[in-house]
Formats: sequence, C-alpha cells, structure tokens
Amino acid sequence: MVLNFTKVNSIPVLPKRRSNLNKFSTYIVLTNENNQLALQWKHQPSLQRNLKLYEEKHPEFSNLFCHQDKGIDIVNFWRKVAFDESQLIADWEPSNKTQLAYEHLASYFEEKCYWAAKDLCKDRNANSWEEYLCIARLLVYNPLKLKEILVKYNPKSANIDTYLTNILISHIKYSAEINRFSRWRLLYKKSDKELIEALKVFGTIEPEISLIIFARKYFKQVYLINKVKNPTRATGKKWIAPDEEDFSKSAQCYNVEKVLATAPHEVFANSTRVTAKQIQDWMEICIKALESYPISILPKFSLDAFQSGEFEVKSELQVPEIEWEKISSTEDTREQGFLANQANSILSEQLQSMKLDAQKILLLYYGFKLNQKQLADRLGMNQSTISRYLTKSTIKLLEAIARISQPQQWVKQYVKRWLENEYHAPVHSDLIQAALVSAIKKLVNEEREILQLYYGEQMNEIKIASQLGISLNETATRLNKTRNILQEKLMQEINIWIKEYLEKWLSNYYKSLLKVVLKNEAKLGKKELKLEENIFLVERYIQNQLY
Repeated sequence: MVLNFTKVNSIPVLPKRRSNLNKFSTYIVLTNENNQLALQWKHQPSLQRNLKLYEEKHPEFSNLFCHQDKGIDIVNFWRKVAFDESQLIADWEPSNKTQLAYEHLASYFEEKCYWAAKDLCKDRNANSWEEYLCIARLLVYNPLKLKEILVKYNPKSANIDTYLTNILISHIKYSAEINRFSRWRLLYKKSDKELIEALKVFGTIEPEISLIIFARKYFKQVYLINKVKNPTRATGKKWIAPDEEDFSKSAQCYNVEKVLATAPHEVFANSTRVTAKQIQDWMEICIKALESYPISILPKFSLDAFQSGEFEVKSELQVPEIEWEKISSTEDTREQGFLANQANSILSEQLQSMKLDAQKILLLYYGFKLNQKQLADRLGMNQSTISRYLTKSTIKLLEAIARISQPQQWVKQYVKRWLENEYHAPVHSDLIQAALVSAIKKLVNEEREILQLYYGEQMNEIKIASQLGISLNETATRLNKTRNILQEKLMQEINIWIKEYLEKWLSNYYKSLLKVVLKNEAKLGKKELKLEENIFLVERYIQNQLY
C-alpha cells in the first residue's frame, strides 16, 4: 500500500506532548492502525536519563524543567551546552554531553517538522506530506546542519520556534522545487547498519532482514547504472523512481548470487527464487522503515568531531570477550554460573598442585609478561625448556577445563538440533551458531547442497536421492558425513575458545595476585618497588601459600 497525502485533512493528527520530559526525549513514529496511518511519540531512554540527571544535579536546569511553560528557555539551555566548547565537563556530566544536547534539540524540533510539512500541504499537492516530513527531519537530525542553523539565530528578531519553522519551510520548498530529494535516494544512500536498525524497529525480523539487505545490494547496482548514471538524467535532478526492468534485473542478479558461498547464510538457506515484485515490495518496506524511524537517520558523531568542525562516523564494532558461559552447552544461566565458578576453583587447585618451578614460570610469563627468551635468561634455562614447561602446564589446565565442559558429549546433539530449528535464521551473536554458519560456508558445493535440500527445502531422503540421481544409501551417507564435518569443525572452534579462555583466565589470575601482594606492601608504607623486588615479593607469597 502506497500512502500519499494530497489533502490536509488526510494528514494524521500529532498527539500533544504535555511534559518537558516528553518534549525533549521523544521522536515521531509512523504506525499503521487498521489501514490508517497514525503518529505516536516514542521515548529515547538515553535522553530521558540525561534529562533526569540534569534535573537532579543542575540547579538552573532543574528550575526550568519543573515549569511546563519554559520549553523555549530549555531549548536555549541546550543550545548553550552544545555551543560552549570551553565549558568544563563536571564530574557528574556524561562525556558525550554535546551530542546529547543536539539530540534533545532535535527531539524538541520534531513538532516543528510536522507543522512545517502540514502547512506546506495547504497549497502544495505535488509532493506527499510524508516526503515533506522526511525532508524536515533529515535536516534537524543532522547535527552539523542544525548547529549551522542555530548559530545564526537572533533572539531579538523572533522566538526560536518561529525561526526554525520558517527555516524548515524554506528548506522543504527548496528541496522539492529543485527536485533534489527522492525517497529512492534515501534508500540508496543509507548504510546497511542504519537500514537494519530501522527495519528492526519497523517490525521486520530475521531471516527477512538478511534477504532484504542482500536484495538492496543488487537493486543499488542496477538502479545506479539504469537511472542515476543514465546520460539522459541531468545532474542535480531528482532521482526518479525505478521501473519494472530495474526490479527484474535486480531479481536476476539476486537469484544468481544467492547460491554462492559469499552469500549470507540466511539467503542461501532460503530456496525460493525472488521475483521483480518481491524486490519492489522489499524496497518499499525499506523506504517506509527509514522514513518512520529518525534514529536511523541520526548520524553517529563524536565530541572531537564537533569541536574540530568535521563530521566523523564512529565505528561501533565491538569484539566480544570469550566468556566461560558462552562455551557452555547448557541454557540455564544458574548452571552456567556454577560452571564458571567450578572452572575457577578447579584451575586454582591445579595451579597450586604444580611444582614451584612451573608456577614460577607461569607467574613471570602471565603476571609480569616476560617472553620466553627473557625467562630463559633470567632462570638460566634453554628457551626450549621454558617452552616445554609452558606447554606441559597449559595442557594440564586445558584437560581440567575439558573435563568440566565435556563438549564431546553435547556437540553432536547440539548440531542436530540447530540444523533442524535454526538453520534458516541463525543468531550470529551466539558464538556457537556463528561458528556453524562459518563451517557451512567452508563446505564444498556438494555438501552445502545436501544440507540445503534436507534442512532448507525440507526434502526427505527419497526426494533428495531422486533429485541428485543417487541411491538412497548414498544420500544418507552424504548427509551423515556432512553433519559429522560440522561437528568436527565445532569441536575445533570450542578447543580454540577453551585455549583463549585459559589464556585470559591465567592473565587475570596473576594480575589479581600481583594486586593483592603489592597492595599489602603499600599498606606497610613502602614506596614503588622495582621489577626485581616485585617478583621476589610475589614468589615469596606463593611459597608461603604452599607451606
């Protein structure tokens, strides 16, 4: 359904925001209720927390915040916070207070975007109201553009509400008249990360999200050549809507590429060939999701970027730490906690049962970060001897962890259950599922095909045998062989995780030990000690623990 507003009366009513808390921490969400477009205010938790923090800690702000008629004064307060780069950050203030100030302002100006778009629709029917609203919101959620607008504001000429509304109306007119704005340009320009975020809020779930992102990749390639770079399109003109041929070519590319190992697992696992109509429907979903969710429009920026006047997109990639809970087979969190505590206890016992020489080498290697050559020189041993000590000690500890986790007992059943239940839409944040997806991508085509037929297309072994032109026994053999390969790959990954866990555990163990010993020395009033003195104290502490 394409929603188009050409009459003011058809524009949905924007609910009022009664409190200052709502005025500075909510944003507009477009929803579809009984085939009628409706508007709602959605809370942004980080902005709510920041408002309550300033209300509690900042007397001037608290005085303004408790009066509901002080909205413009609160706007001016956040303008000062955003503009005054010389301000020192108080102990209680967030380090990103400038960013939050701009987000509070953008939240407040959401209403102005609505009214500017609605006012323009009184005498303009060429563009939809939705498009006007999106143009306005793109402006206020661009922190650099908003800063540029607010810096030029003169309180003596008009109040800030009137000033910004006039700016928005002029900006919408300008964008519409020169045909710069296009919903298809919005779809083309947004990153995968922003689109995924918008789709999730829009209510789309996996595996459809992965299918849509993959489809957009090929739609963008076709659309760029056929429409954006088309010689008949004048530079600076509006990005025109795609036609049936664009969607058809996009579908062809999608269907060719989906079977390759480079395709996302969710795409490969979906056996259905897409059509031009499906691509078109998916692209419309993308546009609706982007238009209805301003946080996906809001760029990520850093305080440094603001102060230097340069825009910087910050990477939010975080490498997950290896945790004992993540390599446990159980799904019960209490049992996971028990296993983690059990690992700590058993590893500690194993360390204390080792000979003093072995403990000393582990201490110097993991606690004081000496390399094998430094250890050999210090202890008067060959480097190969040091290496054997470390290998023998870590193997003993690894065997202790393996006795607890017992992966050989649960991996087979886990792989079978995952293939049956999660094959189409794995949870990539889950280490085990991510490892299985990676293992499937490394299978040869014959092995991937039989998994796809059995778990993807839900064929039984008889139908698979018929399709592949092989015997029923050969089909069963291939299927079992492929499952065994996945089990072996997962076991290999688990062994790697266990080693990583042990390395981290040993580092943390000896780091904590150093803190305890050196803290005791500091209590005795001793000054900072040299490395040799620290090593001596820790060695003596370990010896005392043994006797």
